[in-house]
Amino acid sequence: MSGVNQDPKKGLVALVGGGPGDPGLLTVKAREAIKEADVIVYDHLVNPSILSLAKGEAQLIYVGKEAGRHTLSQEEINRLLVEKAKEGLFVVRLKGGDPFVFGRGGEELEELAAYGVDFRVIPGISSAMAVPAYAGIPLTHRDYASSVAFVTGHEREEKTESTIRWEHLGKGVDTLVFLMGMGNAGLISQRLMENGRSPETPVAVIQNGTTPSQRTLLTQLSKLEGEIKERGFKPPGIIVVGEVVRLSERLNWFEGLPLFDRKIVITRPKEQGEEMAEILRRAGADVIQFPTIEIAPPDSSEGLDMAIGSIETFDLVIFTSANGVKGFFQRLFQKGLDSRILKGIRIVCIGPKTSLELLKYGIMADLIPGEFRAEGIVEALSRNEIEGKRILIPRAQEAREVLAEALKNMGGEIYEEPAYKTTIPQGINLNSTKAIFSEPPDLITFTSSSTVRNLIEILKMAHIDLNPITEESIAACIGPITSQTASKVGFKHIIQAERYTAESLLEKIFYHFEGYLPQSKRR
Repeated sequence: MSGVNQDPKKGLVALVGGGPGDPGLLTVKAREAIKEADVIVYDHLVNPSILSLAKGEAQLIYVGKEAGRHTLSQEEINRLLVEKAKEGLFVVRLKGGDPFVFGRGGEELEELAAYGVDFRVIPGISSAMAVPAYAGIPLTHRDYASSVAFVTGHEREEKTESTIRWEHLGKGVDTLVFLMGMGNAGLISQRLMENGRSPETPVAVIQNGTTPSQRTLLTQLSKLEGEIKERGFKPPGIIVVGEVVRLSERLNWFEGLPLFDRKIVITRPKEQGEEMAEILRRAGADVIQFPTIEIAPPDSSEGLDMAIGSIETFDLVIFTSANGVKGFFQRLFQKGLDSRILKGIRIVCIGPKTSLELLKYGIMADLIPGEFRAEGIVEALSRNEIEGKRILIPRAQEAREVLAEALKNMGGEIYEEPAYKTTIPQGINLNSTKAIFSEPPDLITFTSSSTVRNLIEILKMAHIDLNPITEESIAACIGPITSQTASKVGFKHIIQAERYTAESLLEKIFYHFEGYLPQSKRR
């Protein structure tokens, strides 16, 4: 949306389709608008993880409408959009699915136009198409259906009679997709059968489509209302009527994924968590990247600068993290130096990720211990390799003292110098935090003690009750120190990686959920 609002004094409203539920189905243009918005006015069906894209100072306003409960009336929503735009703000009106497919988007734009408010439209992927696809139902198929119709299952309450042409829908269209029809399932099936549809016509009811809590009910038209009640299906959901529904038994790919129906929060920095997030999403999990740490320069680089200035006097440099490598070389480059000054110095890295980061600067580690933590380095180095040696450890400002103390006891001359520090990320939006943690996630990943402590601090800042989260969510920890921290803050269910790597943590998550289905998740 950059550049679309040419007059900074004049507000703009973007009517944005948020897609059917899966955050991966959000369009690139919608993502950009959400990131730039000053105000986001959002509906009930918007995935909370999408709100995490909002900038920290953005105002998030919930105007969701649920059966029997409306936060604001449509007229109040229209007025709100006009008022915010008149303040000169960039407003995103965020709707589930596509705003022009039973989303009342046209009505809202008419109001904006009447008041002279500038607006843009960013279409979204409609649930009418995406949800059947996630249930393995092609809406058209050469053997089953050559026509499809999208129908509202809930007309305006003030209407005295239906404007739906049931006589045409009964026999005139092969596949019917009803949105917002769960509460009127009995009437829908009755009208279709009265107008020529066979009582045996296959029907699918899909609840929470494209999300990890998706449920699919396959039945027949005559049994539709009864089975919805018996199986406890509730809105939001869509109803698909037609012969193409038969294909779902063989083509329903989504609900069979190994981490289907799991909400997982990743707390490491976004750029470091992307790979893990993508692997978990491909396995069916609802993944929310919620960084609880941010990497920043240390409060003082004086000690590291002095060490770099006399680097030729050191026998050994030990890197305990990829961030330590980055921080060291940033200071090195700022002083007009490069990796050549490390010639002849032995380099030790705590694990493969750290060594790969080092390799980016043209240096291969001389030693990578088999155990990827401080104690592993101590075990891998003999007293002869340490005694009398000058050793530099570029580390986090708040790092543990275990490694330095152990090496001192072995006779080493140790210089621990901060190369970076971890802080709570700037600009966290507490409203989106409340939305994300409105229910305890199934699992939260922690790759350091800082990610644990900072999450707790952020939840407190957002005034979120910690007990449901620490008692119900699984803390997936990368090592024993992180596990101890998780236990100290109250987590009751903790799993730990076999080796102290992100890859091993992923393996542990998959192993934990393999064939395991808590009673609350059973269908």
